[in-house]
Amino acid sequence: MGPLQFGMSPAEVAQALLAPGPQERVGGPYAQEDFPDGVKAFYDAGKLACVALDAVTGPQVFLSGFPLAGSDPEQGQQFLLDHAAEHGNWVLYTPDDSLSLTDLGVLLRSQPVGTARLTRPLFVKEEWLESQYYRDHLPLEGASG
Repeated sequence: MGPLQFGMSPAEVAQALLAPGPQERVGGPYAQEDFPDGVKAFYDAGKLACVALDAVTGPQVFLSGFPLAGSDPEQGQQFLLDHAAEHGNWVLYTPDDSLSLTDLGVLLRSQPVGTARLTRPLFVKEEWLESQYYRDHLPLEGASG
């Protein structure tokens, strides 16, 4: 898998993910593409603005050795707080008690998995994290405009 960068076009994202194309496109005020292996891409004016990874089926990503996908939400939040204290990151809570390190573009949501909840990382462009609407509604799945 190649590196994803904010501002990529849908075709560039599919190429980076080594995917023939998204499984599904969802309409609305922005574009959403669902890729195999638990990856969802969200576009603003045709440019990549957010990537959401499924807690179970998505790829694993690490921040300073901590697995951001599929971890216990309390441990995930504590890790982000410790990381912020050590590295001087900007911390922001959202109304659903998710935690974001805004300067890194990381938003850690929790996802129900059976009777448990596991961490689901989102990588978000700075303008969306600074917007209360986007920040509070991400990953915006199934939203209609």
